Amino acid sequence: MSLTIVMVADIPSGAEAGFQAYESAVLPLLPRHGGRLDRRLRTADALTEVHVVSFASQEGFASYLADPERQSHRRLLDGLDVSQRVLRVDDVPVAEAH
Repeated sequence: MSLTIVMVADIPSGAEAGFQAYESAVLPLLPRHGGRLDRRLRTADALTEVHVVSFASQEGFASYLADPERQSHRRLLDGLDVSQRVLRVDDVPVAEAH
């Protein structure tokens, strides 16, 4: 069963470069776990970023989280007070406008 994850990151001013370095290192790991970055959105001030990510299975998501290479990149966030929320979401049908 596939699943969709939304990650919302709040990035303190001054931490943008460190967060972007981390994301540049870990996002390419998604395909090895059956994951795909569907959307990557960022506010104009670069202090909030939202990712919509699809995985082929819950197991793929779990293996992405546990990936040793991904874990090794966590050091790029050391000392940065980045707040991340990860939400499992489902599609909601859009009602037609009348």
